[in-house]
Amino acid sequence: MAETGPARLDLRDPAALVATWFGIGLARWAPGTAASALALPAAWLLRTYTGELGLAIAALVLFAIGAWAAAAWERRTGVRDSPSIVVDEVVGQWISLLLVPADPAAYGIGFVLFRLFDVAKPWPIGLIDRHVKGGFGVMLDDVVAGAFAAVVLWNVWVWL
Repeated sequence: MAETGPARLDLRDPAALVATWFGIGLARWAPGTAASALALPAAWLLRTYTGELGLAIAALVLFAIGAWAAAAWERRTGVRDSPSIVVDEVVGQWISLLLVPADPAAYGIGFVLFRLFDVAKPWPIGLIDRHVKGGFGVMLDDVVAGAFAAVVLWNVWVWL
């Protein structure tokens, strides 16, 4: 279903800025992948300067703000879990990186694993995606995908 809201990003609307992660969600091709990729340098900065606790707190705060923004964007566009909402990918990507050091190889593997879980939506991620509604639901399936990716990434990283 095509979005019914304005095609342009209103820079005065904080919910639109957060939901689309400052317009990245309006990209014509793979906005979720673009947001996940752009979440990596932010995660690296947070992890480097605030540690894993800082990254975890940032993910938790952005989850709460993102749930509000996603709900507002859904109301504005009339589209449930719109592809232009990408703040959930940012949070999920950050969660996937919580258990490993700020290392380019770890972040590259974490990116691939998070995208795999986010796109494939194995149980219970797909169940959450289908049944939990609103801004909370938009965010929650990516949080679980990030948690799955974090566990797999940690195991891979320990093995390497």
